Amino acid sequence: MRIVTCLASIGVACAGLASAQTGTPVPLTLKDAEALALKNHPQVQAAQHEVAAQGQRVVETRSAYYPGITGVATGSQGNIGARVGAGYLSDSRLFNRFGDGVEINQLITDSGRTSNLVAQSRLLRSAADQTFQATRYDVLMAVNQAYFDVLRSQATVKVAQETIAVRQLLVDQVTALANNKLRSELDVSFADVSRSEAQLLLIRAQDQVQRAFAEFTRTLGAQQNATYRLSEEPLPPSPAQNVEDLVAQAIKSRPELASLRLSRDAAYRLENAERDLSRPTVSFVAVAGYMPYIDQITLPRVIPGEYEGAAVNVSVPIFNGHLFSARREEAHQRALESDQHVRDLEDSIARDVRAAWASSVTAYQELDVTAQMVREASLGMSLAQGRYNIGLSSIVELTQAQLNLTSAEIENLTAKYGYQAQYAELQYAIGALR
Repeated sequence: MRIVTCLASIGVACAGLASAQTGTPVPLTLKDAEALALKNHPQVQAAQHEVAAQGQRVVETRSAYYPGITGVATGSQGNIGARVGAGYLSDSRLFNRFGDGVEINQLITDSGRTSNLVAQSRLLRSAADQTFQATRYDVLMAVNQAYFDVLRSQATVKVAQETIAVRQLLVDQVTALANNKLRSELDVSFADVSRSEAQLLLIRAQDQVQRAFAEFTRTLGAQQNATYRLSEEPLPPSPAQNVEDLVAQAIKSRPELASLRLSRDAAYRLENAERDLSRPTVSFVAVAGYMPYIDQITLPRVIPGEYEGAAVNVSVPIFNGHLFSARREEAHQRALESDQHVRDLEDSIARDVRAAWASSVTAYQELDVTAQMVREASLGMSLAQGRYNIGLSSIVELTQAQLNLTSAEIENLTAKYGYQAQYAELQYAIGALR
């Protein structure tokens, strides 16, 4: 992975591209990983650009409040004395001339349409900002899940390595006993199979580490893989007792719901703006300029060299084939559609919070159960080893005790890191993952 800048805000000495290429482990905490992802992830950067683009939409819509000033230069040539006879009702005379000047247009009122459009664009800009926050939370959630998946995979590798060491010791002991005719070759075979199972567990665990690191790298917004030395995180507290309080917090705090509500409000503003289309529009227009050349031979002193004029125009829609009424009705239906989308998302969020809470409670309960399993499996392993040493049990009982201990240790690791990931999911569900 290529790390192009140092994250001074989190105090991490980033090793950079050289460390990524040499495989030197880069120390990283969960907060460091979150900050790195928020800085580099393409989804976050895309959401930032969307916010900036929506901000310009506000400027675009608001520009109708300001006068439009245009510089104009015109030169014409025509057969003198002729008049325009087709195309329009005007009867303008044609003559040779050149002139330049300015035109000024200023909206006086459009019966509230522009104000509603500006309000709509501001609401959409706020909605984009909430979507940006939601994108950040999605990235944080992915980082948390990948981070704890890497820790779980690495811990499983350690368990597999320790298991291989223990089972290799048993193979050596049983082989020595078999060589001295104190144990059968069947015991050696069972011990070899047990060691091979541990080696298979290690191979699969190492593969899972590579997969977990690949996903972790992706969540950081990087294209080049790197090796990290991740820090252990303390276990979070137990989940809250009242799930309905969490649902209320989620309805209040989830940014994607806030974004959808703002988009709904913008839809109602657009409906008001479309309604205003059927109302009068009043505008002011002024022109001024200078014509340095006029054909004075044929038009002596008829047209002055300077010109200026001003007018107020009132436009009242009368009939346009029901265009405005159809646009207003379409906007109204879109606004009603937005209402239902908000309601649907509220229901989905409530469901997600309840499901995440239930899973967190279950994961929290599994911590004590799996810890008890490890203690019992360790005791069983010690007893089986002692019974086998004095000849009171077979190798099958001992290898089964070893298998039970390995399984219990893996279950305990899964419960530990699973609860950390599940708690992060619950915080995400209630809008508290920062």
